[in-house]
Amino acid sequence: MNFVQELQWRGMVHSIMPGTEELLEKEQVTAYLGIDPTADSLHIGHLCGVMMLRHFQRSGHKPLALIGGATGMIGDPSGKSQERNLLDEETLLHNVACIKAQLSKFLDFDSDAPNRAELVNNYDWMKDFTFLDFARDIGKHITVNYMMAKESVQKRLNGEARDGLSFTEFTYQLLQGYDFLYLNEHKNCKLQLGGADQWGNITTGSELIRRINGRECFALTCPLVTKADGTKFGKTEKGNIWLNPEYTSPYEFYQFWMNTSDEDAKRYIKIFTTLDKEEIDSLIAQQDSDPGQRPLQKRLAKELTIMVHSESDYDMAVEASQILFGKATKESLLKLDEKTLLSVFDGVPRFEVSKSDLTDGIKAVELCTEKASVFPSKGEMRKLTQGGGVSINKEKLAAFDKVITADDLIDGKYLLVQKGKKNYYLLIFK
Repeated sequence: MNFVQELQWRGMVHSIMPGTEELLEKEQVTAYLGIDPTADSLHIGHLCGVMMLRHFQRSGHKPLALIGGATGMIGDPSGKSQERNLLDEETLLHNVACIKAQLSKFLDFDSDAPNRAELVNNYDWMKDFTFLDFARDIGKHITVNYMMAKESVQKRLNGEARDGLSFTEFTYQLLQGYDFLYLNEHKNCKLQLGGADQWGNITTGSELIRRINGRECFALTCPLVTKADGTKFGKTEKGNIWLNPEYTSPYEFYQFWMNTSDEDAKRYIKIFTTLDKEEIDSLIAQQDSDPGQRPLQKRLAKELTIMVHSESDYDMAVEASQILFGKATKESLLKLDEKTLLSVFDGVPRFEVSKSDLTDGIKAVELCTEKASVFPSKGEMRKLTQGGGVSINKEKLAAFDKVITADDLIDGKYLLVQKGKKNYYLLIFK
C-alpha cells in the first residue's frame, strides 16, 4: 500500500514536504506523531492523527507514538489563544499509561514485526537536560528571526492572545524540534506526522536536524477536521467525545457518528475507518440513492464503535437505540447497564419517587398521577391504558390499577413509563 496515495484519496493530506513520497517508496521508514497528554483519555479530535499512524503501519512502515510528557508541562501555542495549565509529573505518568492502552486498539505494539509500533515519551530524554545545555547545544542553531516567522507565533503576537506569548510557549517549537532530532539520532526517524497546525513546529525540527547533522528529514500533515457547517468537529453540548467509556459511554459514542450529516459522513468514513475505496464508494452510492436508510452513518458508527470499544459494546448501542427509536422488549431494556440506560433517556422527563412508596406496592394509576406527574388525571391514564397506549418497562400495561412493587424496578432503581409511541418518562426511586 502506498501511504501517501492512501491518505490522498481519503482527504488526509494537507501539506507534504518534497521528497517524502520518494523516501517512503525507497525504504521502510520510521515516523512519529506527537500526542499531548493533558488528559488521561484521547478524544475524537486525536483520531485523524492516530489513523495516520495506523495507515502508516499498514503500509509496512514503523510508527512511533510520542507522548509529550515534557512538552505537556509547557503547552503548545499552535491554534490556542491562551496558555495551557501545566501538569505535574504524577498526573502526566497516569495520562501516558491510559493513552497507551487506547492506542493499542489502533496500532500493533506487541508483535515481533520489524515495523511494530513503539510508544516514546519525551520526558525520558528531557528530564535531565539542563537549561544551559539546551541553550548551548540546541538553541544556538535556530535564530529568533526564524522562530518569530512561524504562523503560530505570529497569530499570538498579533492580538489573538490577551496576555501575549510567554517565553515558555515561545520555546515550544524548539523543544518539539529537539524531539525530532533525538528520534532521528536514536530511532532513525526521518518523518514527522501531525495536524495542519503543527507544520511550523515540524519544519523547525527538520531544519534543526539539517543544521546539526546535515541529514534530510521530512514532514506530512493532515487537515484539521471540521464539520460541513464550519463548526468544530468532535464537540457537543456536553463537551468532547472521549474514547474512554467512563467519559463518553459507547452508546453516546455510537450516537455521535449516527447523527452526523450526510455530507460529513462521506468525509468521515474515509478519514476514520480503514474500509477500502471500492467499499466506501459503494456505501456513498447507496446513501445517494436512498438517504433515508443512512448506510454511511450506520457503517461509520459500527466501524468506530467496534474499533474504539468492542463488538459487544456496539451490539448494546444498537439495541439501546432500538429501545428509543424502534421496537424493543423488556429483555432489551434489562440488558442495559445504568450508564447506558441514563444516556438513552437523557432529556426525557424524570421524576424522583420515594422507594418507601413501594413497600406495600402501589397502583400504577396512583404512581403515575400522584407520585409522578406522567398523566394529568387518573381518567386520562385509564382511557389510554384501555386503548393499549401505556407501557411500563416496555411491556403493555394491561390494567391501569396494576400494583407496582420493588420487583418491577430496573437495577432496583428505575421504572420506564411510555405514553403512546414516543413519550417516555423515567421514574427514579430513592
